[in-house]
Amino acid sequence: MTITQLKYALAIAEHKNFTKAAEKCFVTQPTLSTQIQKLEDELDIIIFDRSKKPIEVTDVGRKIILQARNIVNEAERIQDIVDQQKGFIGGEFRLGIIPTIMPTLLPMFLNNFIKKYPKVKLKIEELTTEEIITRISDGHLDAAIASTPLESDNIKERVLYYEPFVAYIPNNHRLRDKKTVEVLDLDIEDMLLLEDGHCFRDGVINLCKTFKDHADDHFQLESGSIETLIKLSNEGMGMTLLPYLHTLDVKESLNSNLRHFNEPSPAREVSIIYHKSELKMQIIDAMHNVISGVVRGAIAFQNVEIISPLAK
Repeated sequence: MTITQLKYALAIAEHKNFTKAAEKCFVTQPTLSTQIQKLEDELDIIIFDRSKKPIEVTDVGRKIILQARNIVNEAERIQDIVDQQKGFIGGEFRLGIIPTIMPTLLPMFLNNFIKKYPKVKLKIEELTTEEIITRISDGHLDAAIASTPLESDNIKERVLYYEPFVAYIPNNHRLRDKKTVEVLDLDIEDMLLLEDGHCFRDGVINLCKTFKDHADDHFQLESGSIETLIKLSNEGMGMTLLPYLHTLDVKESLNSNLRHFNEPSPAREVSIIYHKSELKMQIIDAMHNVISGVVRGAIAFQNVEIISPLAK
């Protein structure tokens, strides 16, 4: 039994196809198939049911795959231990970022980070918070940037910054004449929201429900992107709330639609998160320092009230 064979088995379990798994592992399909057959012969069990389309993992195979994932993850951590001991800041680093943070934060820090740490090979994915937690737990991500707190026992959180909510109020809206807004002004019934699965959506709902009790969640419209919410709001479909960094990209002609909250401003907490047993701390420290330094100049708000991203 070899680590390579276990990696092949994990790839097949993920893709449910020998050809796709071979491509993922950069080997030929016959090579991968031969190694899996050797593994099954040695263990005297069948890991994959090849008669099914797509391929299915057998009952005993699922237990093997679970253990194989632990073994491969631990084997790969040996190099992390060496790098940490030497203080080396480099190697592959897999980072997840939630959709409502990716478009504003990534351009702010990525170029700076790459220039400062050229030996780090970043692999960045846009993922939901739920996907991030799963992938960190499975060892498929080294860290992520998400809205916190998440209240997960296996995940550590290091705050990067606090990002206030900003109201976007179009013409002819009931709150249009207000210079600033209060949380009590909000009504979930005329609020445009992101579609289900976005933690910023849950934060907005939690903010409104803090003061308003609705029997059901009836929304006029939901969308998959903040940019779409702005366009729909401009069409008179309702108001919406934006993360502060998104307001920096709003067209100058639309700035008159923005309204800040009275202090303490409702805000989301944005953190870099990672598994409690993560070893690539030198890279996490470097990323934390770069992002904190960059964002500190863009967000000067201190008097804020953190709104939980957890759905209630």
